[in-house]
Amino acid sequence: MRKFIKNIILLTICVIITATGASLALKAAVGVGAWDALSQSISSVLGIKVGTFSMILNISCVVIQIILLKKNFKPIQLLQIFIAVLLGSVVNFMYYDVFSRFTINNYFMKLILLVLSQVICAVGVASLVTINFISFPLESCCMVISKRRNKNFGFIRQLVDIISILISLAVALIFKDNIAVREGTIISMLIFGPMLNLFMKIFTPILIKFNIIEEDLNSNEKDLKDLVIEGESIWKYY
Repeated sequence: MRKFIKNIILLTICVIITATGASLALKAAVGVGAWDALSQSISSVLGIKVGTFSMILNISCVVIQIILLKKNFKPIQLLQIFIAVLLGSVVNFMYYDVFSRFTINNYFMKLILLVLSQVICAVGVASLVTINFISFPLESCCMVISKRRNKNFGFIRQLVDIISILISLAVALIFKDNIAVREGTIISMLIFGPMLNLFMKIFTPILIKFNIIEEDLNSNEKDLKDLVIEGESIWKYY
C-alpha cells in the first residue's frame, strides 16, 4: 500500500509538471503538438476550455481500451481517468488563470517559451515513463491498438498525430478559426523525443538511488521504454 500511495503522489507530480509545460506551449501561440492542436481547434469551435476537451479526448482513449481489452482491462488502468481529469484541470487553471496575466508579443520570446514548454513536458513525461506505473491515456490506447492489430507502436502513434493534424487543419479552415498547427508543431516534433530520451537516462539512476524503481528492469518495463523511444517523435500528453 505504501508503494501504491508513493506512486500516486509521483504520478500526480508528473502530470502537473506535464500540464504546466502544455499550458506554456499554448501560451507561446506558435503552434502546439498534434494531439494538443486537435484539442485546441475543436475546443475553440465548441466554445469550451481546451483542458476540458482534452479530458474528453483522453477519457475516450480509456473507453476504447475497455472496449478492445474487455475482461483483460485491469482495474488499475482506470487511473488513466484520474490522469485525464487532472491534466485537463491543471491546463485550464494554468492557461486561463495563471498565465492569462502575462502577454508575450515578441516572436523570438515566444519561440523560447515554446522550447521551455517542451523541456518541462519532457521532464514530466520522462519521470512518468521511468517509474512505469500508469501511462497517459493516448499512449496506452495506442499500445493496445498496436498489439491487437499487430502493428508497430510508433506507426500507430504517428498515425494518430497525422489524423489529429488533418482534423485540426480542417476544423480551422471550415470554421475560419486560428490554425493551431504551425512552426511550433514542427519544432516540438524535432526536439521532444531526444529530450525525453535524455531525461529518462538522467532520471533512471536517480530513481534507483531513492528506491523508487528497481535497478533490474523487468521485461515489461523494458518493452515500455523501447516503445516510447521508438514512437516518440512527438508525445503530448494531454
